[in-house]
Amino acid sequence: MTVADAPQEHRYEARINDRLAGFVAYVRSPQLIAFIHTEVEDAYEGHGVGSTLARAALDDARAQGLRVVAVCPFISGWLERHADYQDLAYEPDSRVKD
Repeated sequence: MTVADAPQEHRYEARINDRLAGFVAYVRSPQLIAFIHTEVEDAYEGHGVGSTLARAALDDARAQGLRVVAVCPFISGWLERHADYQDLAYEPDSRVKD
């Protein structure tokens, strides 16, 4: 399985034998990346595609110095289960309240 950023599609793609196995969509700014949706093709469910995507996308965010906003429930849950990645989570500095 290979995972690569497809910036023109705003997503990281996992491919097995050149077939799209899954993707994690994102929105990016210069300092942040928000992961908004993860999808794995039915034929590849249960084969670790989602976890491989999460690890690769988060490793790339770390390499680029980006903070992570995990809108996607899968990525959010993955972050919660992997303490060594929790430092990537964006925490707002603002103390403003309504």
